[in-house]
Amino acid sequence: MPRPMFPALAPARRRQFRGSLGRAGGLLLLLAMPLTLTGLAQAQTPPSATAPSVLRTQPSSALSEVKARAAAERILRALRDGDANERYAQFAPSLQRMTSPTLVQNHLRRQPKVQSWKITAISPGVESSTVEATLQTSAGVRDLLMVIDGDGRLEGYHLNVSDQPAEKVARGFIDAVIQGRYVAAMSFLSPDMQSEITAAGLQRKWQNLQRVTGNFVKVRKISRSEHTSDMKLVLITTEFTRLTDSLYVILDSDNSIIGVDFPTDQLNQPSAR
Repeated sequence: MPRPMFPALAPARRRQFRGSLGRAGGLLLLLAMPLTLTGLAQAQTPPSATAPSVLRTQPSSALSEVKARAAAERILRALRDGDANERYAQFAPSLQRMTSPTLVQNHLRRQPKVQSWKITAISPGVESSTVEATLQTSAGVRDLLMVIDGDGRLEGYHLNVSDQPAEKVARGFIDAVIQGRYVAAMSFLSPDMQSEITAAGLQRKWQNLQRVTGNFVKVRKISRSEHTSDMKLVLITTEFTRLTDSLYVILDSDNSIIGVDFPTDQLNQPSAR
């Protein structure tokens, strides 16, 4: 018999993770993820064959390439200068509701200092533009993907941390969640996953978890369970006031988080027969 993919997991969870690893980009937040942020920015509904030709020439609501570049430069300058107020002002309303200048400042203090950058690609879309940049930071070179809306505000971003240990990435993610820095936590998620869950949705999952487990106390241990060539499973053993349980984080080969499983997710699953 072939060895189970994740023998450390309970049978129900093992089946769930094995199925997820069998599907590239499996998602354990009970959500599908059909589009990447780039795809979301670029996807367009083809006009009907019988639609008037004027529909085919309607201007996009996204920024032009020139304006998207200018917006990205403003965002990157605020990041380089460590200007929390300016960075907060550059967030789209959906992100502003989930953070504050104080939380932004706390996050900036934890990050490597941005020294310079080069914008490498701009992809205007229907409602937003995707901008890619290479950053030179105090910790080395980092690739950054930004999604900028039609008003030049940041809707989401993802920083490549493929050179970091998976356990360190998982720790950064859970620390951000614990501390209420949900916008920062979202940046650890893959673009696919960000297209399907919002910062507010992540907050709800964390709050719902604590209604069952009690308040968070501490992280006891973070360890890698098993991995394939494409995916890694990290277990975060977490103590709450009522119980101790493991949170599961799945990362792809670039250390982008592509799945997060909280214990309460299991309450919504049918029991095994």
